Amino acid sequence: MAKQKSETHAKAWPASAIEMRKVDELVPYARNARTHSPEQVSQIAASIREWGWTTPVLVAEDDTILAGHGRLMAARQLGIAEVPTMVARGWSEAQRRAYVLADNQLALNSGWDSDLLRVELEGLKELDFDLDAIGFDADDMQKFGLAPVEAFDATDESGLLDQKFQVLIECVDEQEQVDVISTAEEKGWKCRAFS
Repeated sequence: MAKQKSETHAKAWPASAIEMRKVDELVPYARNARTHSPEQVSQIAASIREWGWTTPVLVAEDDTILAGHGRLMAARQLGIAEVPTMVARGWSEAQRRAYVLADNQLALNSGWDSDLLRVELEGLKELDFDLDAIGFDADDMQKFGLAPVEAFDATDESGLLDQKFQVLIECVDEQEQVDVISTAEEKGWKCRAFS
């Protein structure tokens, strides 16, 4: 029984030890479909500066990156020469290729509890924590009512300068949101919906 349990454990954890690798030795996966904007790489770098390196880069036995392309880009931005890695040993080519996709897509399939997220963001804001380090931008903060909505000037058709404002309305459910937007659009107001 112990042997069977040990074999199951080995299969469940093909990457079980952290090994330091030189950044220059790691090879980005040529078919990596996930993109990383310069802004996102800077956010990852800010996260690494704040908390250190918390998630190893996952590589295949030939040093090809399976997960952690963005972290590696951030490491280069920060001038980090060596990073923690885990090696996925014994994976087939199909498993490696599929994992590159799964690692990114599975995270996207989750959601947020808006009420709890708002409470956490408010708490961090009250503590003067730099929210850039956690990846929330001004639009996200505005969506949750935590950033000031700026007024802006615009010129109307007559060439006169008008001042315009934005209003954030919180609805109790989707139907109320639909009703509010319909009413506003009937009055000729420009609307955007957030969920």
